[in-house]
Amino acid sequence: MEWDAPAVILDVRPHGEGGAIVSVMTEQHGRHAGLAKGGTSRGQAALWQPGNLVEARWVGRLADQLGAMSAEMVHPAAALAMEDPLALAALRAACAVAEGALPEREAHPRIFHGLVAFVATLARDTALALPDLVRWEADLLTELGYGLDLARCAVTGGTEDLAFVSPRSGRAVSEPAAGEWRDRLLPLPRFLLGQGPSSAADWAAGLKLTGHFLARDVFGVQHKGLPAARDLLLDRVAAG
Repeated sequence: MEWDAPAVILDVRPHGEGGAIVSVMTEQHGRHAGLAKGGTSRGQAALWQPGNLVEARWVGRLADQLGAMSAEMVHPAAALAMEDPLALAALRAACAVAEGALPEREAHPRIFHGLVAFVATLARDTALALPDLVRWEADLLTELGYGLDLARCAVTGGTEDLAFVSPRSGRAVSEPAAGEWRDRLLPLPRFLLGQGPSSAADWAAGLKLTGHFLARDVFGVQHKGLPAARDLLLDRVAAG
């Protein structure tokens, strides 16, 4: 059995003499692993980097085998991000979240295309890509059955002045309705409502918001914490 498909490299782990177990995400095959012979060699090391967009080929005798993975470079996202620490942190965080959150070999086309779009935007402008990353994480939560409800206030039912999210229900709460509970609520950045430009403080608020629900509902049920790369991204953004 075999397939060829555009893919995003999510994770690379050394294996044996110069080989690597690589994990990629494709539109139809989802998160899929394979053995890249010579994957850690000098000639291939630049190819097998998380975040790179590649044309991947998987070959296996049986569908449930690990199989062999090879690839050709399409977009060297990892190399392009090397000179921007924030961009590199964002790229690694997105790949680590996808690797840890998505079930193996289960197609999620919307999440794949969102990840590709984020990688493409990151190459142009980190400040535009970070809101895209938060929106992608919110889409990931929805795809996995834990979507946030930001359409209207959970208390009043209104759609105006939405400013917080309940950490328990994931539903929006308006500024007037927050009252004495505001210190227990998660700030809702306006860019998640499609309103206005965003700042580093907004990115941090967005990452805290989606991170809370990823940690509780996705990684928590696996008895794992958020990936270290995701925590490092929030620390970097929060530090300014």
